[in-house]
Amino acid sequence: MSLFGATSGFGTGGTSMFGSTTTDNHNPMKDIEVTSSPDDSIGCLSFSPPTLPGNFLIAGSWANDVRCWEVQDSGQTIPKAQQMHTGPVLDVCWSDDGSKVFTASCDKAAKMWDLNSNQAIQIAQHDAPVKTIHWIKAPNYSCVMTGSWDKTLKFWDTRSSNPMMVLQLPERCYCADVIYPMAVVATAERGLIVYQLENQPSEFRRIESPLKHQHRCVAIFKDKQNKPTGFALGSIEGRVAIHYINPPNPAKDNFTFKCHRSNGTNTSAPQDIYAVNGIAFHPVHGTLATVGSDGRFSFWDKDARTKLKTSEQLDQPISACCFNHNGNIFAYASSYDWSKGHEFYNPQKKNYIFLRNAAEELKPRNKK
Repeated sequence: MSLFGATSGFGTGGTSMFGSTTTDNHNPMKDIEVTSSPDDSIGCLSFSPPTLPGNFLIAGSWANDVRCWEVQDSGQTIPKAQQMHTGPVLDVCWSDDGSKVFTASCDKAAKMWDLNSNQAIQIAQHDAPVKTIHWIKAPNYSCVMTGSWDKTLKFWDTRSSNPMMVLQLPERCYCADVIYPMAVVATAERGLIVYQLENQPSEFRRIESPLKHQHRCVAIFKDKQNKPTGFALGSIEGRVAIHYINPPNPAKDNFTFKCHRSNGTNTSAPQDIYAVNGIAFHPVHGTLATVGSDGRFSFWDKDARTKLKTSEQLDQPISACCFNHNGNIFAYASSYDWSKGHEFYNPQKKNYIFLRNAAEELKPRNKK
């Protein structure tokens, strides 16, 4: 039976072995559990590029490890390999040919993991934890971009211990995204910078943040011609901004929406407001997923400005998410994000990565 192929019999039945007598709500959406998930909070997820046959999922965790699984069309997950840093792994990405994985860590280093030889070597160094890592493939160069809490953005060609270029950031790098020829970096103190990557990386524009609270996650989206045209920015205050770089009508085209908040109107009862931990755009439909500290994922259509779906509530936050290259699989990680401090940390609680068939639920409503 193919769960992630064209015909999906996915998410229709429970995977519980013990019937429905248990009140366990770690997997209320009855999605597929990835085997051998990490032993501490999962900070990042990334699926292999379309150049690689099949689907491989990478996860980085606060247990200092990076793990790789093969995800079969049946939904079965097979642990393939893992590598270690000496500090929590904050971000991961793939090379465009799928042969290498790049990892960024609190140990102030970034590594390149050759999946064929299963060897990892250090390729980047910062003076503080490395928060973001992205592979840039340009016609005339390719490199790895790292963003750090040392307030720099560095570009590495992976063969030299010295960076090709160093750009100063106004503050610590909190999140970033790259779709050539565009990069966007969001920093502490609500800094927001767009870079153009043609010929060589350079600052394109500094943007006044559309959000009033700390930046948490950012994802670039494309137009109908498949060119990067704007980004979605999430904050700790349960809100996402949709921002176009050069919109025909900025006042109308750019907007923000509330998400990851619990019931309670602001008038009668105070709302519980949660951080937006991750944003991912569907590679086919251009719709988006958000995940939050409230333990829910939601699917949205930014063009119709509508919500397509919200999940049931998991028993812990959703800390990261991503789509596979053809948009059939939505992966999301359930683990504590420390949004309520150390007193809510329970080391006995397991961390999970779930896989859901995303082929149908992220289609825009008006297009059948």
